[in-house]
Amino acid sequence: MSNRFDRAGAIGDRREVSTSVPTGVAPRPLRAAVVAVYGVFVAAGFGMATWASRIPAVRDGLDFSEAQMGVLLLTASLGSICALPLSGMITSRLGAARTVLGFAVLSAVGFTLATLAIDAGLPWLVRVGLFVAGTGMGVWDAAMNLEGAVVEQRLGKAIMPRFHAAFSFGTVAGAGAGALAAWARVPLTAHLVTVVVLQAVAVALCVRALLPARDPGADGTDPGGLDAAADPATAVEPARGHSVRDTLATWREPRTLLIGLVVLAAALTEGAANDWVSLATVDGFDTGGGVGALALAVFLVAMTVTRLVGTQIIDRFGRVAVLRGGGLAALAGVSLFALLPSLPLALAGVFLWGVGTGLGFPMGMSAAADEPSRAALRVSVVATIGYAAFFVGPALIGFLAHYTGYRLALLVLAVPVVVGLFAAGAARPPERASTLDP
Repeated sequence: MSNRFDRAGAIGDRREVSTSVPTGVAPRPLRAAVVAVYGVFVAAGFGMATWASRIPAVRDGLDFSEAQMGVLLLTASLGSICALPLSGMITSRLGAARTVLGFAVLSAVGFTLATLAIDAGLPWLVRVGLFVAGTGMGVWDAAMNLEGAVVEQRLGKAIMPRFHAAFSFGTVAGAGAGALAAWARVPLTAHLVTVVVLQAVAVALCVRALLPARDPGADGTDPGGLDAAADPATAVEPARGHSVRDTLATWREPRTLLIGLVVLAAALTEGAANDWVSLATVDGFDTGGGVGALALAVFLVAMTVTRLVGTQIIDRFGRVAVLRGGGLAALAGVSLFALLPSLPLALAGVFLWGVGTGLGFPMGMSAAADEPSRAALRVSVVATIGYAAFFVGPALIGFLAHYTGYRLALLVLAVPVVVGLFAAGAARPPERASTLDP
């Protein structure tokens, strides 16, 4: 398997790769693991979009201003930022399955607490709940992306965009359910609590089929062996886990940091839509919460379609070209939404925004896991940098919206998109990444 990857370049930027399953991996467990990873991504997306689709109701329930909403959304991101730097070590010790389940449950607990606190009129307790939920979501996200990379490498073909398409399917379903709930005036508490409980149950069922990373062998060169410590319960060799020194060393790798900037731009552009599109549509076009949820659904549908066809697009044009083309499309889409006075044309801009954003995050995760050595740590570093977008973005856009309105405030996304365009060359597989594109 190693020779096939060497000749092809690496997952996500090659023209021809064998899709045969590596010797020693039973097809049935591998197929089950693929389905399980899809399920975990769907569950994560559904829960996230459910919360995002009801943000106008959260704002109304707390009677918050634009700036106060920005700070509130910042709280969940703060929880993720605090936990993510440790996610590589946590996953290497607990294994991906235990990590995904444990932090999915933690996320459900946090959202439940936040929702009940909204009803009780306790903003400080809402923040506590969102901090806990953000902690759960951050580590869960890093662990499921590592598991996706393990499965991707064992399959011998690019499948990460499809896992993220599954996440997008979940977000589309969550946003659609949120739109129906808003139109039907379903109480916020009943809606969100029901969703997070079902989400936790679904994850518990899925993680039973997740695969451990295979032992990479004495020289550590087998690309199917992403961090044998990823599941200490079933790894071929006893797992020692990663140390703090390993984590700090990974933070000094230039390529990993540049990939992190690419993911930062993608995450901020995607996260801003998740957080603000529904509210910007409601306030910017003086319409109802149902239309706001519909705008979010348009964005999520565009991302989903792009991720479904993403493997073919990446195989044909390569990571770098796709990243730069996507950045330009996202920039155009945000501009149309922010500047055009027509709601239908603005929604067309939202669709283009989603198309341009769709592949940035999954390509970044695949790029971080190109080399088996320290894959868990590299994924956690890139995810931490990406989640910094959720730390800065909500507060910044909320602050700007106080003076310009939500739609014009979203134009600030042009800055990270341009940074991502310049850093995109780092996502080229290592064999071809000796120099960045000019």
